Amino acid sequence: MKTLATLCLLFGISIFAHAQTPVDNLVKDWERARAYTLEFLEAMPADQYKLKPTPEMRTFAQQMLHLTDANYGFVSAATGVESPVNMGASEKSEDQSKESVIKQVTAGYDFVISSIKTLTPSQLDEMTQLFGQFEMSKGAAIAKCFEHQTHHRGQTTVYLRLAGTTPPNEKLF
Repeated sequence: MKTLATLCLLFGISIFAHAQTPVDNLVKDWERARAYTLEFLEAMPADQYKLKPTPEMRTFAQQMLHLTDANYGFVSAATGVESPVNMGASEKSEDQSKESVIKQVTAGYDFVISSIKTLTPSQLDEMTQLFGQFEMSKGAAIAKCFEHQTHHRGQTTVYLRLAGTTPPNEKLF
């Protein structure tokens, strides 16, 4: 009986040690989003990074850099970690080549992931003011950022199709 109790205790400690926190889950989602977005960036031929479906729309590169600017801005506001990039600076960068865009977008996702890792689960419930006007929890602000990057990545599906490329398969898990 003593051995059984010891095994149950060790098993319980093992499960507890491997429990996922809300922060861990956010990090996993953002790591998946980074990988998925990089598949889109790789799928687009280098000579099509300037593609615009219509004159008033962003180019493929600008769309991905806009996504990146927002990742920096939203997550900096939510976590309090200072963004190394000014809002809008990525989208206006002079070098919008495939290589440069991939590097900038990857750096943006890395910033998001490392910034989220600075939070504790209880901090996700703390209130913040996003862009000086939207009162919400830090977790909600990060969720809005996730929604934003998903929206803009989704828009680029049309760009890939117009370039004659098949978009990557959906990555929900």
